[in-house]
Amino acid sequence: MKMNKLVLLITVLAFMVSCNSGDRGQVVGVKGKRWHPEKPYGMTLIPGGAFIMGKSDDDLAGMQDSPTKTATVRAFFMDETEITNSEYRQFVQDVRDNIIRKNLAEMADLEGKVPDDGGIGEFAYTDTDTTNLTPYQKYIINTYGNDQRTLNKEIDLHESTEDFPDELYSEVIDNMYLPLEESYNGQRTWDVSQFVFTYTSMDIQAAAKDRSLNRSDVIEQEEIMVYPDTTVWIRDFAYSYNEPMHNDYFWHDAYGDYPVVGVSWDQAKAFCQWRTIYHNNYQKGRKRQPVNVYRLPNEAEWEYAARGGLQGATFPWGNNYTLNDRGCFMANFKPLRGDYAADQALYTVEADAYEPNDFNLYNMAGNVSEWVNGSYSTSSYEFMSSINPSVNDKNNQRKVVRGGSWKDVAYYLQVSSRDYEYADSARSYIGFRTVQDYMGEEVTKNAKNK
Repeated sequence: MKMNKLVLLITVLAFMVSCNSGDRGQVVGVKGKRWHPEKPYGMTLIPGGAFIMGKSDDDLAGMQDSPTKTATVRAFFMDETEITNSEYRQFVQDVRDNIIRKNLAEMADLEGKVPDDGGIGEFAYTDTDTTNLTPYQKYIINTYGNDQRTLNKEIDLHESTEDFPDELYSEVIDNMYLPLEESYNGQRTWDVSQFVFTYTSMDIQAAAKDRSLNRSDVIEQEEIMVYPDTTVWIRDFAYSYNEPMHNDYFWHDAYGDYPVVGVSWDQAKAFCQWRTIYHNNYQKGRKRQPVNVYRLPNEAEWEYAARGGLQGATFPWGNNYTLNDRGCFMANFKPLRGDYAADQALYTVEADAYEPNDFNLYNMAGNVSEWVNGSYSTSSYEFMSSINPSVNDKNNQRKVVRGGSWKDVAYYLQVSSRDYEYADSARSYIGFRTVQDYMGEEVTKNAKNK
Protein backbone atom coordinates (compact mmCIF):
# COMPACT_ATOMS: atom_id res chain seq x y z
CA MET A 1 0.00 0.00 0.00
CA LYS A 2 2.81 2.43 0.92
CA MET A 3 4.56 1.57 -2.34
CA ASN A 4 1.41 2.42 -4.35
CA LYS A 5 1.11 5.78 -2.57
CA LEU A 6 4.78 6.54 -3.37
CA VAL A 7 4.28 5.68 -7.05
CA LEU A 8 1.15 7.84 -7.15
CA LEU A 9 2.99 10.77 -5.53
CA ILE A 10 5.87 10.56 -8.03
CA THR A 11 3.39 10.42 -10.91
CA VAL A 12 1.52 13.48 -9.65
CA LEU A 13 4.77 15.44 -9.17
CA ALA A 14 5.97 14.52 -12.63
CA PHE A 15 2.65 15.62 -14.08
CA MET A 16 2.79 18.91 -12.18
CA VAL A 17 6.34 19.61 -13.43
CA SER A 18 5.28 18.82 -16.99
CA CYS A 19 2.22 21.07 -16.72
CA ASN A 20 4.10 23.94 -15.10
CA SER A 21 6.79 23.94 -17.82
CA GLY A 22 4.16 24.45 -20.50
CA ASP A 23 5.86 22.12 -22.95
CA ARG A 24 3.61 19.05 -22.36
CA GLY A 25 6.69 16.93 -22.00
CA GLN A 26 8.00 17.81 -25.45
CA VAL A 27 11.46 19.13 -26.35
CA VAL A 28 10.74 22.70 -27.44
CA GLY A 29 14.10 24.29 -26.72
CA VAL A 30 15.17 26.83 -24.14
CA LYS A 31 13.24 30.04 -24.53
CA GLY A 32 15.44 33.12 -24.27
CA LYS A 33 14.71 36.79 -24.73
CA ARG A 34 13.56 37.86 -28.17
CA TRP A 35 16.42 39.39 -30.13
CA HIS A 36 15.73 42.54 -32.09
CA PRO A 37 18.76 43.52 -34.18
CA GLU A 38 19.53 47.21 -33.92
CA LYS A 39 21.49 49.25 -36.44
CA PRO A 40 24.42 50.71 -34.49
CA TYR A 41 24.69 54.49 -34.55
CA GLY A 42 26.51 55.77 -37.61
CA MET A 43 26.53 52.40 -39.35
CA THR A 44 24.74 50.99 -42.38
CA LEU A 45 23.76 47.39 -43.15
CA ILE A 46 25.80 45.81 -45.92
CA PRO A 47 23.77 42.88 -47.35
CA GLY A 48 25.79 39.71 -47.82
CA GLY A 49 26.49 38.37 -51.28
CA ALA A 50 29.02 37.22 -53.84
CA PHE A 51 31.30 39.40 -55.97
CA ILE A 52 34.40 39.26 -58.15
CA MET A 53 37.29 40.26 -55.92
CA GLY A 54 40.63 41.47 -57.25
CA LYS A 55 42.15 43.27 -60.23
CA SER A 56 40.86 43.18 -63.79
CA ASP A 57 42.85 41.41 -66.51
CA ASP A 58 44.22 44.64 -68.00
CA ASP A 59 46.22 45.40 -64.84
CA LEU A 60 48.99 42.86 -65.33
CA ALA A 61 51.11 44.10 -62.41
CA GLY A 62 48.14 44.22 -60.06
CA MET A 63 47.05 40.73 -61.08
CA GLN A 64 50.21 39.36 -59.47
CA ASP A 65 49.15 40.84 -56.14
CA SER A 66 45.38 40.44 -56.29
CA PRO A 67 44.13 38.07 -59.00
CA THR A 68 40.40 37.85 -59.62
CA LYS A 69 38.50 35.52 -57.33
CA THR A 70 34.83 34.94 -56.61
CA ALA A 71 34.17 35.55 -52.94
CA THR A 72 31.03 35.46 -50.79
CA VAL A 73 30.62 37.46 -47.59
CA ARG A 74 27.93 37.45 -44.94
CA ALA A 75 25.87 40.50 -43.99
CA PHE A 76 27.44 43.04 -41.64
CA PHE A 77 27.11 46.58 -40.39
CA MET A 78 29.80 49.08 -41.39
CA ASP A 79 30.62 52.62 -40.30
CA GLU A 80 29.34 55.06 -42.91
CA THR A 81 32.43 57.19 -42.37
CA GLU A 82 35.95 56.71 -41.15
CA ILE A 83 36.29 56.97 -37.37
CA THR A 84 36.60 60.69 -36.66
CA ASN A 85 38.84 62.62 -34.29
CA SER A 86 35.79 63.31 -32.14
CA GLU A 87 34.89 59.62 -31.88
CA TYR A 88 38.44 58.58 -31.13
CA ARG A 89 38.75 61.35 -28.53
CA GLN A 90 35.79 59.78 -26.73
CA PHE A 91 37.84 56.57 -26.52
CA VAL A 92 40.95 58.41 -25.25
CA GLN A 93 39.00 60.43 -22.69
CA ASP A 94 37.14 57.39 -21.38
CA VAL A 95 40.41 55.50 -20.93
CA ARG A 96 41.98 58.54 -19.24
CA ASP A 97 39.01 59.09 -16.91
CA ASN A 98 38.91 55.43 -15.88
CA ILE A 99 42.61 55.59 -15.01
CA ILE A 100 42.04 58.77 -12.99
CA ARG A 101 39.11 57.20 -11.14
CA LYS A 102 41.16 54.10 -10.37
CA ASN A 103 44.04 56.23 -9.06
CA LEU A 104 41.62 58.26 -6.93
CA ALA A 105 40.05 55.09 -5.52
CA GLU A 106 43.49 53.64 -4.75
CA MET A 107 44.53 56.85 -2.99
CA ALA A 108 41.29 56.93 -0.98
CA ASP A 109 41.83 53.29 -0.04
CA LEU A 110 45.42 53.97 0.99
CA GLU A 111 44.39 56.92 3.16
CA GLY A 112 41.38 55.11 4.64
CA LYS A 113 38.91 57.62 3.17
CA VAL A 114 35.23 56.77 2.69
CA PRO A 115 32.43 58.72 0.95
CA ASP A 116 31.21 60.23 4.24
CA ASP A 117 34.62 61.91 4.63
CA GLY A 118 34.02 64.01 1.51
CA GLY A 119 36.91 65.13 -0.71
CA ILE A 120 38.72 62.26 -2.34
CA GLY A 121 36.62 59.89 -0.27
CA GLU A 122 33.74 60.48 -2.68
CA PHE A 123 35.76 58.60 -5.30
CA ALA A 124 36.43 55.56 -3.11
CA TYR A 125 35.51 52.12 -4.43
CA THR A 126 31.78 51.56 -4.23
CA ASP A 127 32.40 48.42 -2.17
CA THR A 128 34.25 50.29 0.58
CA ASP A 129 31.06 49.92 2.59
CA THR A 130 30.63 46.13 2.65
CA THR A 131 27.23 46.15 4.38
CA ASN A 132 25.27 46.22 1.11
CA LEU A 133 27.42 43.75 -0.79
CA THR A 134 26.04 40.36 -1.79
CA PRO A 135 27.90 37.23 -0.65
CA TYR A 136 29.05 36.74 -4.24
CA GLN A 137 30.50 40.26 -4.44
CA LYS A 138 32.38 39.73 -1.18
CA TYR A 139 33.74 36.42 -2.44
CA ILE A 140 34.96 37.92 -5.71
CA ILE A 141 36.73 40.82 -4.00
CA ASN A 142 38.36 38.59 -1.41
CA THR A 143 39.47 36.13 -4.08
CA TYR A 144 40.64 38.41 -6.90
CA GLY A 145 41.48 41.68 -5.14
CA ASN A 146 41.21 45.25 -6.41
CA ASP A 147 40.96 44.29 -10.08
CA GLN A 148 37.37 43.22 -9.43
CA ARG A 149 36.36 46.24 -7.38
CA THR A 150 33.88 48.74 -8.79
CA LEU A 151 34.82 52.34 -9.46
CA ASN A 152 32.43 55.10 -8.46
CA LYS A 153 31.30 56.71 -11.71
CA GLU A 154 28.34 58.52 -10.21
CA ILE A 155 30.49 61.49 -9.14
CA ASP A 156 31.77 63.74 -11.92
CA LEU A 157 35.47 64.42 -12.10
CA HIS A 158 36.50 68.00 -11.39
CA GLU A 159 38.01 69.68 -14.45
CA SER A 160 38.87 73.07 -12.98
CA THR A 161 41.67 73.30 -10.39
CA GLU A 162 39.46 75.70 -8.44
CA ASP A 163 37.02 72.84 -7.83
CA PHE A 164 39.54 70.27 -6.58
CA PRO A 165 38.13 69.13 -3.21
CA ASP A 166 41.39 68.46 -1.33
CA GLU A 167 45.15 68.03 -1.65
CA LEU A 168 44.93 64.27 -2.15
CA TYR A 169 42.72 64.78 -5.20
CA SER A 170 45.15 67.43 -6.44
CA GLU A 171 48.08 65.04 -6.05
CA VAL A 172 46.41 62.33 -8.10
CA ILE A 173 45.53 64.71 -10.94
CA ASP A 174 48.97 66.36 -10.86
CA ASN A 175 50.62 62.97 -11.37
CA MET A 176 48.67 62.57 -14.63
CA TYR A 177 50.46 65.57 -16.14
CA LEU A 178 54.01 65.97 -17.41
CA PRO A 179 56.33 67.68 -14.91
CA LEU A 180 56.28 71.48 -14.77
CA GLU A 181 59.73 71.71 -16.31
CA GLU A 182 58.39 69.98 -19.43
CA SER A 183 55.55 72.46 -20.00
CA TYR A 184 55.73 75.35 -22.45
CA ASN A 185 53.61 78.28 -23.59
CA GLY A 186 52.15 78.38 -20.10
CA GLN A 187 50.29 75.11 -20.57
CA ARG A 188 50.72 71.83 -18.75
CA THR A 189 50.27 68.74 -20.88
CA TRP A 190 48.75 65.38 -20.07
CA ASP A 191 51.26 62.56 -19.78
CA VAL A 192 49.63 60.56 -22.54
CA SER A 193 51.99 57.62 -21.97
CA GLN A 194 49.74 56.82 -18.98
CA PHE A 195 46.66 56.50 -21.21
CA VAL A 196 46.88 52.73 -21.49
CA PHE A 197 43.91 50.54 -22.36
CA THR A 198 44.09 46.98 -21.05
CA TYR A 199 41.88 44.27 -22.48
CA THR A 200 41.81 40.53 -23.06
CA SER A 201 41.08 38.64 -26.25
CA MET A 202 40.89 35.02 -27.32
CA ASP A 203 42.87 33.51 -30.19
CA ILE A 204 40.03 31.36 -31.51
CA GLN A 205 42.01 30.33 -34.58
CA ALA A 206 44.76 28.84 -32.41
CA ALA A 207 42.23 27.11 -30.16
CA ALA A 208 40.48 25.54 -33.17
CA LYS A 209 43.68 24.31 -34.77
CA ASP A 210 45.27 22.84 -31.64
CA ARG A 211 42.70 21.18 -29.41
CA SER A 212 45.37 20.24 -26.88
CA LEU A 213 45.66 23.86 -25.79
CA ASN A 214 44.04 24.94 -22.55
CA ARG A 215 41.76 27.95 -22.50
CA SER A 216 44.40 29.91 -20.61
CA ASP A 217 46.83 29.29 -23.48
CA VAL A 218 44.70 31.24 -25.95
CA ILE A 219 43.62 34.10 -23.68
CA GLU A 220 45.82 37.08 -24.43
CA GLN A 221 46.08 40.31 -22.46
CA GLU A 222 46.92 43.46 -24.36
CA GLU A 223 48.09 46.83 -23.05
CA ILE A 224 47.90 49.57 -25.66
CA MET A 225 48.80 53.26 -25.40
CA VAL A 226 45.76 54.82 -27.02
CA TYR A 227 46.79 58.42 -27.74
CA PRO A 228 47.46 58.87 -31.47
CA ASP A 229 50.95 59.78 -32.61
CA THR A 230 50.57 63.43 -33.64
CA THR A 231 54.23 63.65 -34.70
CA VAL A 232 53.39 61.70 -37.86
CA TRP A 233 52.62 65.00 -39.54
CA ILE A 234 56.28 65.92 -39.12
CA ARG A 235 57.95 62.54 -39.63
CA ASP A 236 56.02 61.55 -42.75
CA PHE A 237 57.18 64.60 -44.70
CA ALA A 238 60.79 65.69 -44.52
CA TYR A 239 61.55 69.34 -45.30
CA SER A 240 57.88 70.25 -45.07
CA TYR A 241 56.07 72.68 -42.76
CA ASN A 242 53.23 70.71 -41.14
CA GLU A 243 53.50 71.93 -37.53
CA PRO A 244 49.92 73.31 -37.48
CA MET A 245 48.56 69.82 -38.19
CA HIS A 246 50.77 68.37 -35.46
CA ASN A 247 49.60 70.97 -32.96
CA ASP A 248 45.86 71.08 -33.69
CA TYR A 249 44.58 68.23 -35.83
CA PHE A 250 43.63 65.67 -33.18
CA TRP A 251 42.38 67.73 -30.25
CA HIS A 252 40.92 70.95 -31.75
CA ASP A 253 37.15 71.03 -32.35
CA ALA A 254 37.74 72.49 -35.81
CA TYR A 255 38.90 69.01 -36.87
CA GLY A 256 36.37 67.02 -34.83
CA ASP A 257 34.59 65.59 -37.90
CA TYR A 258 37.81 64.78 -39.76
CA PRO A 259 39.16 61.18 -39.80
CA VAL A 260 41.58 60.29 -37.04
CA VAL A 261 45.13 59.51 -38.18
CA GLY A 262 48.36 58.63 -36.42
CA VAL A 263 46.69 55.45 -35.17
CA SER A 264 48.44 52.11 -35.52
CA TRP A 265 46.73 48.83 -36.42
CA ASP A 266 47.11 47.78 -32.78
CA GLN A 267 45.40 50.96 -31.60
CA ALA A 268 42.57 50.50 -34.12
CA LYS A 269 42.01 46.98 -32.75
CA ALA A 270 42.00 48.38 -29.20
CA PHE A 271 39.35 50.93 -30.20
CA CYS A 272 37.17 48.10 -31.48
CA GLN A 273 37.49 46.26 -28.17
CA TRP A 274 36.68 49.40 -26.20
CA ARG A 275 33.65 50.16 -28.38
CA THR A 276 32.33 46.66 -27.77
CA ILE A 277 32.80 46.95 -23.99
CA TYR A 278 31.30 50.44 -23.93
CA HIS A 279 28.18 49.33 -25.83
CA ASN A 280 27.74 46.14 -23.81
CA ASN A 281 28.01 48.01 -20.50
CA TYR A 282 24.95 49.96 -21.64
CA GLN A 283 23.20 46.72 -22.66
CA LYS A 284 24.02 45.09 -19.32
CA GLY A 285 22.68 48.05 -17.37
CA ARG A 286 19.33 47.56 -19.09
CA LYS A 287 19.41 43.77 -18.84
CA ARG A 288 19.61 43.33 -22.59
CA GLN A 289 21.54 40.74 -24.51
CA PRO A 290 25.09 41.74 -25.49
CA VAL A 291 25.82 42.93 -29.01
CA ASN A 292 28.29 41.35 -31.37
CA VAL A 293 31.84 42.64 -31.22
CA TYR A 294 32.99 45.64 -33.19
CA ARG A 295 36.05 44.83 -35.26
CA LEU A 296 38.08 45.81 -38.30
CA PRO A 297 36.73 44.55 -41.63
CA ASN A 298 38.67 41.86 -43.43
CA GLU A 299 39.89 42.50 -46.97
CA ALA A 300 36.96 40.83 -48.70
CA GLU A 301 34.39 42.72 -46.62
CA TRP A 302 36.13 46.02 -47.23
CA GLU A 303 36.35 45.54 -51.01
CA TYR A 304 32.78 44.23 -51.25
CA ALA A 305 31.50 47.27 -49.31
CA ALA A 306 33.66 49.68 -51.34
CA ARG A 307 32.16 48.40 -54.60
CA GLY A 308 28.69 49.30 -53.33
CA GLY A 309 27.04 46.38 -55.10
CA LEU A 310 28.60 47.23 -58.47
CA GLN A 311 30.40 44.38 -60.21
CA GLY A 312 33.59 45.20 -62.06
CA ALA A 313 33.77 48.82 -60.90
CA THR A 314 37.20 50.45 -60.77
CA PHE A 315 36.21 53.08 -58.20
CA PRO A 316 33.38 53.14 -55.62
CA TRP A 317 31.36 55.48 -57.87
CA GLY A 318 31.33 52.85 -60.62
CA ASN A 319 33.39 54.04 -63.58
CA ASN A 320 37.04 54.44 -64.53
CA TYR A 321 37.27 58.20 -64.09
CA THR A 322 38.15 60.41 -61.11
CA LEU A 323 36.14 63.37 -62.48
CA ASN A 324 32.37 63.67 -62.64
CA ASP A 325 30.38 65.15 -65.55
CA ARG A 326 30.94 68.65 -64.18
CA GLY A 327 34.71 68.25 -64.09
CA CYS A 328 34.91 67.93 -60.27
CA PHE A 329 37.07 65.34 -58.59
CA MET A 330 35.13 62.51 -56.93
CA ALA A 331 37.49 61.98 -53.99
CA ASN A 332 40.29 63.53 -51.95
CA PHE A 333 43.63 62.36 -53.33
CA LYS A 334 46.76 63.62 -55.13
CA PRO A 335 45.59 64.51 -58.64
CA LEU A 336 47.54 65.90 -61.54
CA ARG A 337 51.27 66.49 -60.89
CA GLY A 338 51.26 67.01 -57.16
CA ASP A 339 48.60 69.71 -57.08
CA TYR A 340 47.09 68.61 -53.76
CA ALA A 341 44.53 71.42 -53.77
CA ALA A 342 43.04 70.57 -57.18
CA ASP A 343 40.38 68.42 -55.48
CA GLN A 344 39.57 71.32 -53.10
CA ALA A 345 41.42 69.73 -50.20
CA LEU A 346 45.03 70.18 -49.12
CA TYR A 347 45.12 67.49 -46.41
CA THR A 348 42.14 65.47 -45.17
CA VAL A 349 38.50 66.55 -45.41
CA GLU A 350 35.44 65.88 -43.23
CA ALA A 351 34.64 62.18 -42.99
CA ASP A 352 31.33 62.65 -44.80
CA ALA A 353 32.67 64.81 -47.63
CA TYR A 354 32.07 63.88 -51.28
CA GLU A 355 29.23 61.63 -52.40
CA PRO A 356 28.73 58.19 -50.77
CA ASN A 357 28.65 54.98 -52.77
CA ASP A 358 25.51 52.90 -53.28
CA PHE A 359 25.85 51.38 -49.80
CA ASN A 360 25.88 54.92 -48.34
CA LEU A 361 29.56 54.67 -47.38
CA TYR A 362 31.66 57.82 -47.57
CA ASN A 363 35.28 58.11 -48.67
CA MET A 364 35.88 54.46 -49.45
CA ALA A 365 38.34 55.98 -51.90
CA GLY A 366 40.69 58.72 -50.79
CA ASN A 367 40.81 60.95 -47.71
CA VAL A 368 42.65 58.40 -45.55
CA SER A 369 43.67 54.82 -46.23
CA GLU A 370 42.05 52.33 -43.87
CA TRP A 371 43.42 49.50 -41.77
CA VAL A 372 41.76 46.12 -42.37
CA ASN A 373 42.03 42.89 -40.41
CA GLY A 374 44.37 41.13 -42.80
CA SER A 375 48.07 40.39 -43.17
CA TYR A 376 49.69 41.35 -46.43
CA SER A 377 51.04 38.63 -48.68
CA THR A 378 51.26 38.61 -52.47
CA SER A 379 49.83 35.09 -52.44
CA SER A 380 46.90 35.73 -50.05
CA TYR A 381 44.28 35.36 -52.75
CA GLU A 382 45.70 32.00 -53.83
CA PHE A 383 44.95 30.20 -50.57
CA MET A 384 42.13 32.19 -48.94
CA SER A 385 38.70 30.62 -48.69
CA SER A 386 35.97 31.66 -51.10
CA ILE A 387 33.42 32.13 -48.28
CA ASN A 388 34.12 34.98 -45.86
CA PRO A 389 37.79 34.97 -46.94
CA SER A 390 40.17 36.27 -44.29
CA VAL A 391 43.94 35.93 -44.03
CA ASN A 392 45.42 37.33 -40.84
CA ASP A 393 48.68 35.75 -39.70
CA LYS A 394 49.63 37.02 -36.24
CA ASN A 395 53.29 36.42 -37.08
CA ASN A 396 53.08 38.65 -40.16
CA GLN A 397 53.19 42.26 -38.98
CA ARG A 398 52.57 43.68 -42.46
CA LYS A 399 48.88 44.63 -42.25
CA VAL A 400 46.79 45.56 -45.25
CA VAL A 401 45.54 49.10 -45.83
CA ARG A 402 42.90 49.91 -48.43
CA GLY A 403 41.31 52.83 -50.21
CA GLY A 404 44.16 55.25 -50.81
CA SER A 405 44.53 58.62 -49.12
CA TRP A 406 44.80 62.35 -49.59
CA LYS A 407 48.49 62.02 -50.52
CA ASP A 408 48.11 59.06 -52.93
CA VAL A 409 47.73 58.95 -56.70
CA ALA A 410 44.51 57.61 -58.21
CA TYR A 411 45.74 54.02 -58.63
CA TYR A 412 45.58 53.43 -54.88
CA LEU A 413 42.00 54.67 -54.78
CA GLN A 414 40.82 51.74 -56.88
CA VAL A 415 38.62 49.34 -54.91
CA SER A 416 40.92 46.40 -55.70
CA SER A 417 44.28 48.05 -54.93
CA ARG A 418 46.22 46.72 -51.95
CA ASP A 419 48.95 48.27 -49.84
CA TYR A 420 50.38 47.57 -46.38
CA GLU A 421 51.98 49.10 -43.32
CA TYR A 422 53.45 47.52 -40.20
CA ALA A 423 51.01 46.93 -37.35
CA ASP A 424 52.87 49.12 -34.85
CA SER A 425 53.32 52.00 -37.30
CA ALA A 426 51.22 55.15 -37.45
CA ARG A 427 50.86 57.47 -40.43
CA SER A 428 49.29 60.85 -41.18
CA TYR A 429 47.32 59.25 -44.00
CA ILE A 430 45.99 56.02 -42.41
CA GLY A 431 42.78 55.76 -40.39
CA PHE A 432 40.11 53.08 -40.06
CA ARG A 433 36.43 52.25 -39.81
CA THR A 434 34.76 49.38 -37.96
CA VAL A 435 32.21 46.68 -38.73
CA GLN A 436 29.88 44.50 -36.69
CA ASP A 437 28.46 41.11 -37.69
CA TYR A 438 24.76 41.17 -38.45
CA MET A 439 22.55 38.90 -36.36
CA GLY A 440 19.04 38.13 -37.45
CA GLU A 441 17.22 37.09 -40.59
CA GLU A 442 19.75 36.60 -43.37
CA VAL A 443 20.07 39.56 -45.72
CA THR A 444 21.80 39.11 -49.05
CA LYS A 445 22.34 41.34 -52.04
CA ASN A 446 21.30 38.46 -54.28
CA ALA A 447 17.95 38.13 -52.50
CA LYS A 448 17.28 41.85 -52.75
CA ASN A 449 17.68 41.75 -56.52
CA LYS A 450 15.11 38.98 -57.01
